[in-house]
Amino acid sequence: MSDRFDLVVIGSGPAGEKGAAQVAYFGKRVALVEKEQHLGGACANTGTLPSKTLRESAIYLSGLRQRDIYGVNVMLEREISIGDFMRQKEIVVAREREREAANLARHDVEIVRGTARFADANTVRVEIPGKPPRYLKGDVILVATGSSPRRPKEIPFDDPDVDDSDEILHMDRIPKSFIVVGGGVIGSEYASILAGLGRTKVTLVEARDRILNFIDDEIGEHLTQAFRRMGIEVILGESITQYEKPAPRHVRVTLSSGRVLDAERLLAAAGRTGNTKDLGLNEIGVALDERGLIKVDRTYRTSVPHVYAAGDVIGAPSLVSTGMEQARIAMRHAFKLDGEKQLERVFPYGLYTIPEAAMIGDTEAEAVKKGFAVEVGRSFYADNARGQIINDPDGMMKLVFDRTTKKLLGAHILGERATDLIHVAQAVMAFGGTIDYFVESVFNYPTLGELYKYAAYDGLGKLRRL
Repeated sequence: MSDRFDLVVIGSGPAGEKGAAQVAYFGKRVALVEKEQHLGGACANTGTLPSKTLRESAIYLSGLRQRDIYGVNVMLEREISIGDFMRQKEIVVAREREREAANLARHDVEIVRGTARFADANTVRVEIPGKPPRYLKGDVILVATGSSPRRPKEIPFDDPDVDDSDEILHMDRIPKSFIVVGGGVIGSEYASILAGLGRTKVTLVEARDRILNFIDDEIGEHLTQAFRRMGIEVILGESITQYEKPAPRHVRVTLSSGRVLDAERLLAAAGRTGNTKDLGLNEIGVALDERGLIKVDRTYRTSVPHVYAAGDVIGAPSLVSTGMEQARIAMRHAFKLDGEKQLERVFPYGLYTIPEAAMIGDTEAEAVKKGFAVEVGRSFYADNARGQIINDPDGMMKLVFDRTTKKLLGAHILGERATDLIHVAQAVMAFGGTIDYFVESVFNYPTLGELYKYAAYDGLGKLRRL
């Protein structure tokens, strides 16, 4: 069979799958190269789906939301084993791999197993274990190789009790004590997951003065307090100056203040880096930034016109949702398919901490900085009937809107189902709506959706008082 294709995709994560299926749907011949044993990239195998499933496992197995509800403590009498904890994650991951394989097969995408490197600007050489290399020629090439955990040299990752965000999925036990270094998305999620089990003493160390410094200040502070109520010790403004190994299953670190922390295990959540090494991108003229991420234009085309890139390999926002849309938009542009698009300027973020957090649009501080006459409306899960039923005392919603026009500028939610609820705000913002929409709409009762109505009431009440 000829090794010439309309499209060659490197990487089978969400961006790679979406780009391949989009083009194959229109009858083009597509090959997808994957070097790992399983399809799905970091999303399916080491990142998004595993960590989010572990979050649900922690809540379910520990009875976190049911603790002391109705006056009955429902904590499990027996210890939760690592097998208990990991079981559902393995099921979800396996099903996702099967789903992607079936989707690519349905679109007649040829999957080529091996390690890809550019031989020239139109040819991808694939090293296949035990076989001669294949040379795939593509009219268009999409690089969707994703990202990997960043591993700073000062952190002793050779210690079996020091994990990055991939290695933590292979823990052989649930530790009794756990240090998380880094209060970004990954660190905050895993800190709350382990603490949520109710069996692990978690300490979260963040060098900055707050965790998750890109989210709304007020939501970030409420999340920090929720962490502390869960038993997480949150240490801010401190960095690690020394690592020690006193004994097996024992990690000791010294903070910049001189304080010493001991734990069974440590997670270093130092961010992620794009997988561009050894692809041969420099040799064909694809420009990279100082961090090795691929530079692209608004259509996700690189400095080589027929080579595109999408997903984590191009950097922020590094979301599964945006990566898939980037690939779809890139391929519609490359093949001049009907209805070329650009990525929506405003899209939602979701954080799968315990409790969840989600946001879209401007934070209060950002809206003020942009010159809007800003007002906010707030509502709380504790005052919401459904919030009381599910026993989520930490949840809150914050709507940011223009005081003059009442146009919704941003929405920020902390609490269970926040990542689902945020799409209501997304729809309103997409149509340039105001917070009057929430007041005038009928929401099911009892639902968390009513939080929008009462946050709007709160905001409109402030306007009337003004």
